[in-house]
Amino acid sequence: MTEHSPATAERGPAPADPNAEVPLRERKPRGNNPISRFSSAVVLFLQQVIDELRKIVRPTRDELVSYTIVVIVFVVVLMAFVFGLDQLFSRLISFVFG
Repeated sequence: MTEHSPATAERGPAPADPNAEVPLRERKPRGNNPISRFSSAVVLFLQQVIDELRKIVRPTRDELVSYTIVVIVFVVVLMAFVFGLDQLFSRLISFVFG
């Protein structure tokens, strides 16, 4: 058996192909024909979109209910704040000009 130094163990063997360690869906489209480059770029884009959509974590029903309650409470508090400011400014304006 051969012993590997820590530096070689971290780097690993040098790949023959420069794109060997790059996953297929992260490679750039190659070729000289603009139509084939465009079509392969579109296919690559759609593959990447599908990959990203698979990473989505949907909330459970309990999480969704709690998030909805938080949003409703926040909106009600903000509405009360704006209503209070509106009442304050309208009374100040009527006091100054009325």
